[in-house]
Amino acid sequence: MLDFDGAQLGIQKTFDALRMAREKGLDLILISPNANPPVAKITDFGKFRYEIAKHEKEAKKSQKAVILKEIKLTPKIGEHDLNVRIAKTIECLQKRNKVKVNVFFRGREVTHKEFGERVLNKLVEASAEFGKPEAPAKIEGRNMVLVLVPK
Repeated sequence: MLDFDGAQLGIQKTFDALRMAREKGLDLILISPNANPPVAKITDFGKFRYEIAKHEKEAKKSQKAVILKEIKLTPKIGEHDLNVRIAKTIECLQKRNKVKVNVFFRGREVTHKEFGERVLNKLVEASAEFGKPEAPAKIEGRNMVLVLVPK
């Protein structure tokens, strides 16, 4: 058992620990129930909750969310337009973001998947220095989707 200032009070019975906490006007909080013997601390519960929330907030702040950017293409995209999309893809990969490349087919274009694959392969080859495909391209309805992850 620990005191409110962190001093060890040794092994106590539950009843005695609760009595000591009430005498000090504080709460008895079970810190580590799986330890042998279980660890409890005499402290103010409101302060304890505040400390936990503070630690969670700091942990959340230190995490960086993975951002997924999306680039849309068509199988009949022009050369210059493709180069612009490649530049944007490389820019996103350099910023450590994932990039979802979406080739969407209109009308009867869906029967010629090889055109979409050709466009995707050009984009993957041009951005190979900065990222690599997470998985092979998948066809979802009228779209061919490929996700690039930064190296």
